[in-house]
Amino acid sequence: MRRPHIRRVAIAVAVTTAATLPGPAFASAPDAPARVATSVSSPVAAARAAAFAHASATGVTPGDTLQVKDVMTDPDGKQHVRFLRTHRGLPVLGGDMVVHLGERGQYLGVTRAADHVVKPSTVEAKLTPEQAERKAEAVAKGDAGSARLVVDARDGAAALAYQVLVVDSDTTRTGGSSTVVVDARTGGIRSNTPNADEFISPSLADTLRKRGESATPRTGTAPVLSGLTSAAAAGHYPVKATGSGASLFAGKVALTTTRTARTSYLLKDPTRWNTETRDAKGQELESFARGRTFTDADNKWGTGTTAARTTAAVDAQYGITQTLDFYKKAFGRKGIKNNSAGARGMVHFGNKVGNAFWDSTCGCMLYGDGDGDLFKKPLVVLDVTGHELTHGVVDATAALEPTRVDEDGNQYGEPGALNESLADVFGSNVEFSANNPKNPPNYLVGEKLGLAQKFLRRLDHPSLDRLEETIDYWSPAAYDTEVHAGSGVSSHAYYLLAEGSGRKTIGGVTYDSPTYDGSRVTGIGRTKATAIFYRALTRYMVSTTDFHDARTATLKAAADMYGANGAEYKAVDAAWAAVDVTVANTPAAGR
Repeated sequence: MRRPHIRRVAIAVAVTTAATLPGPAFASAPDAPARVATSVSSPVAAARAAAFAHASATGVTPGDTLQVKDVMTDPDGKQHVRFLRTHRGLPVLGGDMVVHLGERGQYLGVTRAADHVVKPSTVEAKLTPEQAERKAEAVAKGDAGSARLVVDARDGAAALAYQVLVVDSDTTRTGGSSTVVVDARTGGIRSNTPNADEFISPSLADTLRKRGESATPRTGTAPVLSGLTSAAAAGHYPVKATGSGASLFAGKVALTTTRTARTSYLLKDPTRWNTETRDAKGQELESFARGRTFTDADNKWGTGTTAARTTAAVDAQYGITQTLDFYKKAFGRKGIKNNSAGARGMVHFGNKVGNAFWDSTCGCMLYGDGDGDLFKKPLVVLDVTGHELTHGVVDATAALEPTRVDEDGNQYGEPGALNESLADVFGSNVEFSANNPKNPPNYLVGEKLGLAQKFLRRLDHPSLDRLEETIDYWSPAAYDTEVHAGSGVSSHAYYLLAEGSGRKTIGGVTYDSPTYDGSRVTGIGRTKATAIFYRALTRYMVSTTDFHDARTATLKAAADMYGANGAEYKAVDAAWAAVDVTVANTPAAGR
């Protein structure tokens, strides 16, 4: 059932500072891992107290409880506490917020998803949980779990609803799970959202079929390297080892593995929080524990061809570890959730699955082998992995969501488009960080997939993508544009901020980025632009952030880092204006 789109506004009330924050290579403050309050002097306790003391700004009511999701600390002592909300004990969908504190714990402001008081007219359901489960099964065409009561505050109101997880859903193209929200009073379906962020959207797959086009990823056989293993004292296992891999897309790569016996190695990296890749065995698994481990006798993995099942695992493990390295080197982020936990991937997912995706239910990357029709090879390309794992980072921070999903599984709306854009932006940065000559870095996405247009999306001039009909500039139509197509607005703003407008050649690739009004934009460099977008995501974005909210968030981030009068702040403003996102055309709340 299609719901009419109602714009959800993220309210941002904060005091910007002119202080420049020192940090690592990307000039962004490293994130402190989330922690729970242990005393009244903790930032969590201070932020919670401030939220209730400033209820007119935060929208918190006496019936609300705030549950900490993340605490971010800046070098100058400022702190940002991300909360999820419950109302009278019921989880609130769209009730998330970030409370900003000064170095002495004083309240500076709030960024909140719901712009209204989260208080449903009743907390008495007419439907039973069993009735809600049957309705969820009917719409998602799968097996429903237990229904739980929630408050749905995502559409400008607050309604009592049931949230139901449906597994083996036929409304997802890979038989994954969906989360269905059922109105507890009327029985209407409020949303049916797949839990996997797919790299290839249903609409793109349909477009390729209509054109009679298939993607033939460019691969090259890599020679098998000599194994390089660390010396281990007899009987002292497990121990770190350095092995080698022959990949499909990245050439020959070094892999850090775990030696479990004298002639036994496990594809698990103890230097990156035990990050591991497993084999889904051709099943549609959403449980990493059920995947088969990859083991080897000589620590030489893959053959550079799909003839060996381990080859796809080499690409996946390499891509996952390179993504973790990028986030750690650039921002001090320790893992996808910033909790010093390893990332996980499973290759050979399902039977003839032409896709790759981040699955929040599994908490891992899933890679299909290609469907043999549209996609001839496993989708284990480096920027695909960087893109999809960034969805995991977004889940762990702002948790940006689409505003609706159609019956074919296509997602729509600006928060979802911003999610896709950030995945493209940081996925491209993973390539720059890896700097692999077999997979040269650039501002193209999916350039190694073998598509006729030579890329899937590009950041400098998004509308050159004719497959997804990606847009260059904002207009009111972006409210309900398919998320991959809509991602061009913020991706274009990022590229203009990093590299500027006009024609230029970077790393052997020619770019020619236009602007909405013909203005000339001067870039501030990829390092600063990426740091600003990351800080905006982790500090100033929430689940309902749209493009105008993203403009505000990046301006606040630039002010924090470089000063409100700095060239960087002005460049952020100019980049958004160049894609027609301005304060003057900000839509009214509740549109």
